Amino acid sequence: MTDILNDLSSESLAVAIKANLHAFFASIRDSSEVTGDGAHGFRWHTSVSHPWFNGVLISRPPTAGADQVVRDTLAYFRSHDVGAFTWWLAPSLEPGAWSPHLLPHGFQYDDNTPGMAINLAALPPLGQQSTIKVVEDRETLDTWARILVRGFEMPEEMAGVFLAIMESVGIGLPIRHYLGLVDGEPVATSSLFLAAGVAGIYNVATLPAARGQGVGSAMTLLPLYEARDLGYHAGILQSSKMGYSLYRRLGFQKLCQIEHFHWQDPGIRANARGHRERPA
Repeated sequence: MTDILNDLSSESLAVAIKANLHAFFASIRDSSEVTGDGAHGFRWHTSVSHPWFNGVLISRPPTAGADQVVRDTLAYFRSHDVGAFTWWLAPSLEPGAWSPHLLPHGFQYDDNTPGMAINLAALPPLGQQSTIKVVEDRETLDTWARILVRGFEMPEEMAGVFLAIMESVGIGLPIRHYLGLVDGEPVATSSLFLAAGVAGIYNVATLPAARGQGVGSAMTLLPLYEARDLGYHAGILQSSKMGYSLYRRLGFQKLCQIEHFHWQDPGIRANARGHRERPA
């Protein structure tokens, strides 16, 4: 865990939002399900066919050899049959510096993901609509992984991959997973990740039949209450379109946009659930 952030200015929190996400992806580098290469920044790929689970983390601005770095990176992912991946930049880097090297190779710039933060001293009351348990063993983590992929409407065979990745990363702080139950049945997931001095919320997913009952709010708030008890002052997340109105109601404020580039093999079509299909 890092030193707790005390500067809650908008500028400081915007940096922390991106730094926490950067650290979250870096944390999976030792997973048994991840194959990485650190020659030009950390590159990794998994069998999860989603661009956020295949990517590169760049920590320095482009130099004279930047175009070769891009070509090497494309070759790396093509050699592993990865059809889409994300090019992440360290919080200190400006996307504009890398754009001239990435866009000619088919990369797309994306800043459509809001980065949000909340002062943990102002958390709203925690509802009682569901029971939430901390994942503390492999059996519960297996259930957590299965609910996660169903909540995100991904192929159910991806549950085994998520289980292996998260089991390798570990289930103790700085990461902690939560499983939400209604009437004793698991219906929701979330994760807490402590890095960059703030409490990051990830993997908030609720089964369709359990939505609209306050479960997602509880799955977001409980980890933040626990982070506050640990002395943290700010919570952060990167919001999906579906979750944005919920997080606004809870008191999160949008402070930045998560800037990144993504690349997709033009011969592969990604469907709405994130896995890949080649046109017939």
